[in-house]
Amino acid sequence: MSELSKKENTIGSMILFKVLSLGADVLPEYKLQTPRINKFTILHYSPFKAVWDWLILLLVIYTAIFTPYSAAFLLNDSEERKRRECGYSCSPLNVVDLIVDIMFIIDILINFRTTYVNQNEEVVSDPAKIAIHYFKGWFLIDMVAAIPFDLLIFGSGSEETTTLIGLLKTARLLRLVRVARKLDRYSEYGAAVLMLLMCIFALIAHWLACIWYAIGNVERPYLAHKIGWLDSLGEQLGKHYNKSDASSGPSIKDKYVTALYFTFSSLTSVGFGNVSPNTNSEKIFSICVMLIGSLMYASIFGNVSAIIQRLYSGTARYHMQMLRVKEFIRFHQIPNPLRQRLEEYFQHAWTYTNGIDMNMVCYIVFQA
Repeated sequence: MSELSKKENTIGSMILFKVLSLGADVLPEYKLQTPRINKFTILHYSPFKAVWDWLILLLVIYTAIFTPYSAAFLLNDSEERKRRECGYSCSPLNVVDLIVDIMFIIDILINFRTTYVNQNEEVVSDPAKIAIHYFKGWFLIDMVAAIPFDLLIFGSGSEETTTLIGLLKTARLLRLVRVARKLDRYSEYGAAVLMLLMCIFALIAHWLACIWYAIGNVERPYLAHKIGWLDSLGEQLGKHYNKSDASSGPSIKDKYVTALYFTFSSLTSVGFGNVSPNTNSEKIFSICVMLIGSLMYASIFGNVSAIIQRLYSGTARYHMQMLRVKEFIRFHQIPNPLRQRLEEYFQHAWTYTNGIDMNMVCYIVFQA
């Protein structure tokens, strides 16, 4: 294997390691060192930590999607509430939530044994220093997010307690703050940024849909004329609410899809009007959604054109330089054999350097 191939493989492995790692500041130089650590201490750039961080990331994504949905839709559903009060044998969701709580608690213990990089760019492996650093950092957020609120539901069958604990479970969303900071390293990849922006937009629409349903569900029993959006949905679908039957009305699927449809249409400023706010609370929430949508357009979709332009900036520079080469060949009337060699050399040089002027780079390095 040639030296060039070895360098390319090394660079490729470093890039792959950087993409896969979600831990603290990862520097390739640490892999060349062998710090003296305790056998129970975990290196923050180790493969195990990278895999564990990705596992926790998937659990956080599950939490960010399902916790608001469960608090808004499932805890207010009579059949689902009976299934959850039955125990772990009746509701698989209880088992999944318990596994998530256990994994978050294990993650706290792992963070107490994971090295970090101090201000002097040194790997700190002392357990006492690691604990102090973690206590001053993310311990409080991780601890609140790991509290097993589901265990408090059993034995307290009142609707108020169940709703309160369902709202307290949204504290798990605090872990998204850590995820957001870790995902900053992907800001240099234009395609990844586009995907993240779309996922953020969809996640915010999902949260707002849960709030939209919660507002309609809380108000519906107290409305004298039944003008809320849930009653309007029941009339449209032919599934009217009945006071004597708690399970009457549209299904959870109908209510969620309609709520999500309303938030997406409001955030994108489309607003077809077939799902409209009627009460004062619904109108106030719709105003807030419109404000959030305008801010999201400014902060998210306003950057999409710039990101796409940056994605294709290299291709545009290549075609511009190639056009200059062809103009040079045409102006000096270079013969065909030499013209082909010149074009092939330009393509090879561009592929190798990606359009970077190596002479200018060397000049800057030696001047520094």
